[in-house]
Amino acid sequence: MKILVMNGPNMQLLGRRKAEFYGVKTLPEIEQSLQKTAEELQIEIEFYQSNHEGCLCDKVAESIGHIDGIVINPAAYTHTSVALRDALEAARIPAVEVHLSNINARDEFRKISLTAPVCIGQIAGLGADGYEWALRALVRKLQTEQSGKEQ
Repeated sequence: MKILVMNGPNMQLLGRRKAEFYGVKTLPEIEQSLQKTAEELQIEIEFYQSNHEGCLCDKVAESIGHIDGIVINPAAYTHTSVALRDALEAARIPAVEVHLSNINARDEFRKISLTAPVCIGQIAGLGADGYEWALRALVRKLQTEQSGKEQ
């Protein structure tokens, strides 16, 4: 099983951004922690971050047939990108949306996720731990579906 962990704009600045919302861990630290979780779960994991909407859409499309699931933090594109939403929907790769902060406790515009409706779930407000929970939940869902198909 192979999972893609995607991050949208400005996530490369974690550790420098508002700690009260995003914590103090850097993106490489989050990725290192997720790699350990992936090894525990005996799955492959790939990481991708881009500040460019089209690049994120391209990565989703390129993943068809190669990736079993996606953990995605669309960052600011959560609230603005119909294109990313459409890419996720068209790819039909199960995805879990994750946010470091509780988007429902922030600015009004951050409460609306265009991408969540095409994901199988959303985890928000748990900081960097949210990535681990998203990965574990996604893998469990995929394993359950695969075992159901085998019967």
